[in-house]
Amino acid sequence: MSLPASREVSSRSTASAALASLVPYGWDAAWQDAFRPYAARGLVPGRVIRVDRGRCDVVTPDGTVRADTAFVVPRDPMKVVCTGDWAALDPEGATPRYVRAYLPRRTAFVRSGSSKRSDGQVLAANIDRAVIAVSLAAELDLARVERFTALAWESGAEPLVALTKADLVPDPAALGHLVADVERAAPGVTVLAVSGCEGTGLDRLAALVASGTTVLLGQSGAGKSTLANSLIGEEAMEVQAVRDMDGKGRHTTTTRNLLTVPGGGTLIDTPGLRGVGLWDAGTGVERVFAEIEEYARKCRFQDCAHHSEPGCAVLAALDTGDLPVRRLESYRKLQRENQRIVAKTDARLRQEIRREWRIKGAEGRAAAEAKRGRIR
Repeated sequence: MSLPASREVSSRSTASAALASLVPYGWDAAWQDAFRPYAARGLVPGRVIRVDRGRCDVVTPDGTVRADTAFVVPRDPMKVVCTGDWAALDPEGATPRYVRAYLPRRTAFVRSGSSKRSDGQVLAANIDRAVIAVSLAAELDLARVERFTALAWESGAEPLVALTKADLVPDPAALGHLVADVERAAPGVTVLAVSGCEGTGLDRLAALVASGTTVLLGQSGAGKSTLANSLIGEEAMEVQAVRDMDGKGRHTTTTRNLLTVPGGGTLIDTPGLRGVGLWDAGTGVERVFAEIEEYARKCRFQDCAHHSEPGCAVLAALDTGDLPVRRLESYRKLQRENQRIVAKTDARLRQEIRREWRIKGAEGRAAAEAKRGRIR
């Protein structure tokens, strides 16, 4: 028997009001359309705000619930439910309550899971921007900035670099030089000098992250949790002091947590990352080294490797000083690393690489033979 029209309208109104509670977490019309097949099965939507040991915290129209992830832990680690995912859960009253599926991700920040394996690891899903926290308490590692930025571009999110602990560089000129160095290492990326202690730059950073979902990334001791607390306006994340001897911190944050920002938007804080291996980040590397890609288009040969080929515009820029040696070395390193990780998962590419090695090896042996006068 169908419900009276007034009760049906009331039921729809209640459901819409419940779903409205998800809007601060990023729920929109597109997510609602994508969820319709699951709604037809009686499942409820929610956003994963924390994953921990086979269970996760999910914010739903009924509030935040604890759910089991047994149905979303496949063998492929790239398909494991992650902080930031939009999930389909059992309805209220189910015991235990399971996450049955999650919606296709719009974006995802992925790194290589291990140098010995060909697995990727998703650190955060459905993100709009990635704030890369770099501490000014230690010497700037521009190669690390380039690596993080390449992964951020590849994720589909917009990268932003926050130079934290700016209060440790009191000289404005020196601070300006550091910002300029990072801007050259990450062309097209906004670079902000910020201080959680003094509040420097936080207003501008807050304005930039006031919509969508932002993920905070960086090494331990980079000040991510301090930044998170400053943006949220409360001590949501535990903070510890860094070690005096090397400026490094302990892993205060041990899980990836999604939090709402009072001014709008959501924030995902992540544990400190000791290393971030590339994961099929060819496009991201090209964006980080846009000037090298531009020079490469002017090379005489389309497949120029930029080592010793005649008419190489990249090497010409190196000779004139327009291209710093460090940038080219970093570019080559990331290109090699990315090629290796892609080759691990692409049999055809592995064969091509081996073929190139054989050709280069044969050319090298032929050149050596010619030098010794064995070729007539």
